Amino acid sequence: MDSKSPVENLYSIEPALSSSSRRSNFSTHSRVSGGNSIREVNFGDLGSKPVRYGSRGADSETYSMSQREISDEDARLVHINDPVKTNERFEFAGNSIRTGKYSILTFLPRNLFEQFHRVAYIYFLVIAVLNQLPQLAVFGRGASIMPLAFVLLVTAVKDAYEDFRRHRSDRIENNRLASVLVNDQFQQKKWKNIQVGEVIKIHANETIPCDIVLLSTSDPTGVAYVQTINLDGESNLKTRYAKQETILKTPEKERVTGLIKCEKPNRNIYGFQANMEIDGKRLSLGPSNIILRGCELKNTAWAVGVVVYAGRETKAMLNNSGAPSKRSRLETHMNSEIIFLSLFLIALCTVVSVCAAVWLRRNRHKLDYLPFYRRKYFSEEEDDNEDYNYYGWGLEIFFTFLMSVIVFQIMIPISLYISMELVRVGQAYFMIRDSQMYDESSNSRFQCRALNINEDLGQIKYVFSDKTGTLTENKMEFRCASIWGVDYSGGKAISQDQEDGYYVQVDRKVLRPKMMVKTDPELLQLARNGKETKEGSHIHEFFLSLAACNTIVPLIVDTPDPTVKLIDYQGESPDEQALVYAAASYGFMLIERTSGHIVIDIQGERQRFNVLGLHEFDSDRKRMSVILGFPDKSVKVFVKGADTTMFSVIDRSINMNIIRSTEANLHSYSSSGLRTLVIGMRELSSSEFEEWHSAFEAASTAVMGRARLLRKVASNVENNLCILGASGIEDKLQQGVPEAIESLRTAGIKVWVLTGDKQETAISIGYSSKLLTTKMTQIIINSNSKESCRKSIEDAINMSKKLTTIPVTANDTGGISRAGLTPVALIIDGTSLVYILDSELEEKLFQLASNCSVVLCCRVAPLQKAGIVALVKKRAADMTLAIGDGANDVSMIQMADVGVGISGQEGRQAVMASDFAMGQFRFLVTLLFVHGHWNYQRMGYMILYNFYRNAVFVLVLFWYVLFTCFTLTTAINEWSSVLYSVIYTSVPTIVVGILDKDLSRRTLLKYPHLYGAGHRDECYNKRLFWITMIDTFWQSAVVFFIPLLAYWGSTIDAPSIGDLWTLAVVILVNLHLAMDVIRWNWITHAAIWGSIIATCICVIVIDAIPSLVGYWAIFEIARTRLFWLCLLAIIVAALIPRFVVKVLYQLYAPSDVQIAREAEKFRSRSESGALEIEMNPILDTPRR
Repeated sequence: MDSKSPVENLYSIEPALSSSSRRSNFSTHSRVSGGNSIREVNFGDLGSKPVRYGSRGADSETYSMSQREISDEDARLVHINDPVKTNERFEFAGNSIRTGKYSILTFLPRNLFEQFHRVAYIYFLVIAVLNQLPQLAVFGRGASIMPLAFVLLVTAVKDAYEDFRRHRSDRIENNRLASVLVNDQFQQKKWKNIQVGEVIKIHANETIPCDIVLLSTSDPTGVAYVQTINLDGESNLKTRYAKQETILKTPEKERVTGLIKCEKPNRNIYGFQANMEIDGKRLSLGPSNIILRGCELKNTAWAVGVVVYAGRETKAMLNNSGAPSKRSRLETHMNSEIIFLSLFLIALCTVVSVCAAVWLRRNRHKLDYLPFYRRKYFSEEEDDNEDYNYYGWGLEIFFTFLMSVIVFQIMIPISLYISMELVRVGQAYFMIRDSQMYDESSNSRFQCRALNINEDLGQIKYVFSDKTGTLTENKMEFRCASIWGVDYSGGKAISQDQEDGYYVQVDRKVLRPKMMVKTDPELLQLARNGKETKEGSHIHEFFLSLAACNTIVPLIVDTPDPTVKLIDYQGESPDEQALVYAAASYGFMLIERTSGHIVIDIQGERQRFNVLGLHEFDSDRKRMSVILGFPDKSVKVFVKGADTTMFSVIDRSINMNIIRSTEANLHSYSSSGLRTLVIGMRELSSSEFEEWHSAFEAASTAVMGRARLLRKVASNVENNLCILGASGIEDKLQQGVPEAIESLRTAGIKVWVLTGDKQETAISIGYSSKLLTTKMTQIIINSNSKESCRKSIEDAINMSKKLTTIPVTANDTGGISRAGLTPVALIIDGTSLVYILDSELEEKLFQLASNCSVVLCCRVAPLQKAGIVALVKKRAADMTLAIGDGANDVSMIQMADVGVGISGQEGRQAVMASDFAMGQFRFLVTLLFVHGHWNYQRMGYMILYNFYRNAVFVLVLFWYVLFTCFTLTTAINEWSSVLYSVIYTSVPTIVVGILDKDLSRRTLLKYPHLYGAGHRDECYNKRLFWITMIDTFWQSAVVFFIPLLAYWGSTIDAPSIGDLWTLAVVILVNLHLAMDVIRWNWITHAAIWGSIIATCICVIVIDAIPSLVGYWAIFEIARTRLFWLCLLAIIVAALIPRFVVKVLYQLYAPSDVQIAREAEKFRSRSESGALEIEMNPILDTPRR
């Protein structure tokens, strides 16, 4: 992640250029391997205007809220320690939570309602209802309901079990105990009984039961440390504060009363707006004064607070939503085939109805005597004219149509839906259990959070990736510093492990930093020499600012050696942690922090500094500052932040040489891929401090516009600074990232990196990660106006077309040479994107990006990331995948077709919003190339096979209807018709869909080109569908007509030949499946051959029941030699055409997958080399 938290870690993000001295430009660089020539083309901007960087309105919600007073209509009034009066006007939600969807009473109706959102289920319900009518009863009434009932039951049981687990978790949570103030004494009370307005006491390591405003803590300064790992996954400690007016109040001894007016419940976990009236004073409350449900109290003995939000109205519960529901693209495409099958079903029914109408007209005089109709009722002579089984010509045609729908109903495969769900569960199990996607460093397995898009992983064309924490480790390490213009990065850094590093002694115990930092020997010696010299003074103030200007909390950690303790620096920002550890390694060790002071050990001397004020980071200023009171009574302000915002507040009238040297060093650091910060300070006079203090107090207690006023106060004091220097922090690439990106690009996947870092840093990381290569021509767009963007993009499009349309040439071997094609990389910044996104320039940007091999977006805001993904989704028919690790990646992850979260250093917001989660970026290769390919291949085949399997059975019934006067009688037993999709043929489909592998893992990883099968829709497309339907038509004709001709003129009855057709169809479709199985194992054997055996047993059992039609039929027909000859002839005649076509296709027009499969069988070095030559080239498909 690049923007680490809403309040801290954005210092390395460069903001917009607000100075007119910098001109926006569009430039291209081309580095040719083996040469030193550099082409550069510049298109100057006609003029530049001051522009505010970032997505528009990023802070609008917080800003607008801070500008207005909360009215009584928009506010919640909470009377402290008076829950009765608090809930008198409106009864606020209790603290009981419920995440379960159903109750005992609502489960059946609600679950059925949700299941019948699938149109196919409604279709089968209508069929079942129609079959209950006497005039339309083709099957037994119970048999017609069974398939739908079975599917509904299985889904209902699964949903009930999941909801039972939710209710069990809720019950445990609601019955936890907390200390609540009742009658001036703290008593144990169940969480579910806590009310808004009550005062509760939390002890160390306890979980907060509801959202509370802090009143007092065990710390005399009112500070409390909380861990939000249950809320956002971040393990670093956060600081929360009680107001000075409530710190000394003890609820057990004196009654605490007051009124809190706060905003209504909302989902913003980083914002809180409220006022508190107590002892006649009106105080303002903000995010630092509230502790949210789910947080844990750490390093604080106790804390007392008043409940403002409870139960389902807490911010944690309002944010308790799972990953967004997404539909598989394969399933979406499948719907068009289902529509066709529905039309085909209607056509079959229409044919039967029309033929029946014609037959009834021609034979209307015989209907009195024909057994099926027998219009006359002959039992009693006086009722000679009564119709027995005939409803008139028109109704008979209508009833024939409806009966046809009932008989042919399985043309729409109801079993396909439940088969797909089971297959996806099985696929998810093997993805989760894959040891090659297990991350040992974080002890995290792969997570499959969305079961309905597994197969989409096999068709990804665009990958949108965050940089920090996704491509990099997000473990910051201090690498170098520029102090007073001097670069301390040229020397050889040494590890302090060899010298035991810096340490201090406190109470005869040694304190060491938990993490050692490599130090520059020259700088280390200068830091130890003290501040007597001018150079030493600058170094002293530089490292003092690193140790003091932060919100780091030092924690003492025990070691096996009782005389040695470790200091663990906890904070919200990895950058800040790296800087504080660096300061400690150079002899400036932060020992203690409270809300009022800090203690720093400076080269063995402990010094206490009063923290007079702290301006935290915000997205407008992009810097933070701390005002320290020194032991000599002087007051200084230390500021650190992104370079462009810092240089705008540096006093340039002095030390210009130092500023220029620092700027040069910064450029060098960022070009090396380091994250940079600039440090500055100035001493405040007494009058300046008094002016700042009064303004700060007024802004802090303001009722309206508090955030705006605090920003103004900070900006007033953060000016005319003296530059101290700059720091360079390295965020190392994760293991395997360069190889992973190279594999993705080889597979024809376009990788876009969206980062908040500086352009130079992003480009450097691009080279080290193999995203950028020296052979690429770089197109860089940095614009400060819409017209400038337009001109730059148009010029870039023209250039990219020239570079990417170099004609291909034929080589000596008759192949195609694409050596002349020049790859293009587009690099664009967030300022330019402000003018491009949501405007007519989007189309031009997409046109330009389509011509580029790589796109690198720098300094982009979270909403811009989502906008870029949306831009591609709207204009390309290709699948998109977004991968990130932090809160600023959530919108991008949810926008993409497939969202992947990295469970790394930045909490679990990205994981909780994702469809899949894993520990390292490199696992993406295994996920896509192996599991994605397998899942897509299996699911595509399974859908086509289900269409084929059901259509064969339906067409056999159709042929029979044509030879039985269109009366819709069936030779196949009704129970066999029901069990066909449930028992006879369903299990093999599911087993093959879970276990079959067309290629081995080794082959798929070795040859990334094989992933192109998904891009080309090789496993599921219109052509395959129509070929399958033609094959289905042929096989159904063979199954029906061979027995018909063999037994023509015989006295065989319908149930007997029906049993023959049943066994023939089941054996045929299972052998058809067996022909396509690539990897056999004992489970596959058991499923396929077991299904055939199970069918035989079921037919025997059904025919052995005297009450059913066809009693003993199978025993009679199976005795004859003709029966077995028919089965053999059906199988051979039905499968030979398919076998011949497969052989010819693989022989003369093999696909990449088939070539690789043959190479697996006969692998050798020479054949492996030939494999790559025969692969299809990866070419960009046309975009819509």
